[in-house]
Amino acid sequence: MDLSLIEKEEDRLVEVLKGYGRIAVGFSGGVDSTFLAVVAREVLGKDAVRAYTLLPPHVARWEAAEAAELARRFDLPHRLIEVPFVEEVRENPPDRCYRCKRILFGAIKRMAEEDGYPVVCDGTNASDPEEDRPGMRALRELGVRSPLREAGLTKERIRDLSRAFGLPTWDKPPYSCLITRIPHGVRVDEALFRRIEEAELLFLRAGFRQVRVRHHGDLARIELGSDDLERFLSSGDRDGIVARCKELGYRYVTLDLEGYRTGSMSVKEGTCGSA
Repeated sequence: MDLSLIEKEEDRLVEVLKGYGRIAVGFSGGVDSTFLAVVAREVLGKDAVRAYTLLPPHVARWEAAEAAELARRFDLPHRLIEVPFVEEVRENPPDRCYRCKRILFGAIKRMAEEDGYPVVCDGTNASDPEEDRPGMRALRELGVRSPLREAGLTKERIRDLSRAFGLPTWDKPPYSCLITRIPHGVRVDEALFRRIEEAELLFLRAGFRQVRVRHHGDLARIELGSDDLERFLSSGDRDGIVARCKELGYRYVTLDLEGYRTGSMSVKEGTCGSA
């Protein structure tokens, strides 16, 4: 990685990271956490950075596997740890994101302290609004730091730098935990998460980059990115995907003509699951 590309606001990021010393990074393998972890390793050295990926039932298995592979690729010290699903989140209350974030980053904080990493960081950036994001409140309460936000780095700038640095995540679509596919108040369990994950994998394996399978009982409401909507309707994959969704337990499989958008289940995505 050529750190000479870092300038202006990015100089501030180097400053912030050096001020932390040894850090733990909540690592989902997404655009922001990958950029943060790789830059931190370059700035602070391998021994001063550790990436933590927690795997509760409501995080897709493939997402955690991708995070582990990225950690290996960039020689990041990494811990991938399965965690149980707690009852207070299983009930799926309106403040589920707040509760989940406190539990997951609380676990990272405890493990990081045991491992000798006193500062826990997440990948929140300067483009992430604080309003309507209960997960942000949980991070503040836990004392989690957000160096990308502190340095004023926007999502667009992080993507540009990631591309310049050769990070494969530079154009990775956003992905949120599986509980965001389910309306508040619907009790959730591991079997339901695996059903939604398998349904979404049908689209991802067929080459559709941005997909959400919104769960409404026996109806699956499919949201696709704008570039994929027309393609899906004319795709030879359509009948097979619909048939497989029905095999997974959905009686009806519908395509949402508004396409993919955050917050369509009354929750701001990007605040749930790992960072």
